Amino acid sequence: MSVSIAFEKAAAENRAALVGYLPAGFPSVDGAVEAAKAMVAGGCDVIEIGLPYTDPLMDGPTIQDAVHRSLTGGARLADVFRTVEAVASTGAQTLVMTYWNPVDRYGVERFAAELKNAGGAGLITPDLTPEEGREWLETADSLDLDKVFLVALSSTEERIEKITSVCRGFVYAASLMGVTGARSAIDTGAAGLVARTKAHTDLPVGLGLGVSTGAQAAEVAGFADGVIVGSAFIKRLLDAPSQAAGLKAVHELAAELAEGVRAGR
Repeated sequence: MSVSIAFEKAAAENRAALVGYLPAGFPSVDGAVEAAKAMVAGGCDVIEIGLPYTDPLMDGPTIQDAVHRSLTGGARLADVFRTVEAVASTGAQTLVMTYWNPVDRYGVERFAAELKNAGGAGLITPDLTPEEGREWLETADSLDLDKVFLVALSSTEERIEKITSVCRGFVYAASLMGVTGARSAIDTGAAGLVARTKAHTDLPVGLGLGVSTGAQAAEVAGFADGVIVGSAFIKRLLDAPSQAAGLKAVHELAAELAEGVRAGR
């Protein structure tokens, strides 16, 4: 089932969709499942499950810390699929966000089939280009999985056209140059990037990298179809003195952000 359903439901309610990110295995395999469920209960429409990776390219220190803990805790690819299955069972559309090498090494068809069997909606692939993604594109189409690629502030009109033409589900707009992490202000180029992207596609456009408060979520919801939040959720878990406190913190943040995506319209 495509993640576009979640965006359509949000649009029907005259709001942006709220998308939350969390790496599998953080703070533990079971802890990640519970945290993601708390995010859904707090108001997240879509959950991105990160596949822990030893050499992150675009992740800032907060996500790097969480992924390191996941890897040292022994999280494996089977745990990613297990997490997807558990989160998808809540009814929230669930995607995997991953660098391409683990998928390539595992086998594209095998990975896609196991993702589908777990109830996953598709993949977000930040370092895969359409030119290098033919096998994934064909496999995803055969299994009815979403293909979410990224556009950036540096993307040319020609590049945006190329990327959006192969996306399914939504288009991920990365609003900041550099690595991920919560910011005190939304980059001034963000609205322009979303507008440029929407000129090339009818797909919803979600904006990610930097949102950490309800006020920022409201600001982004004023021009984007989805508000993507990752580091802020992870920081709540990192700062929590106990698992119970962490679950309460991410639930409260999701509720604040959910209120924000409604206030922005």
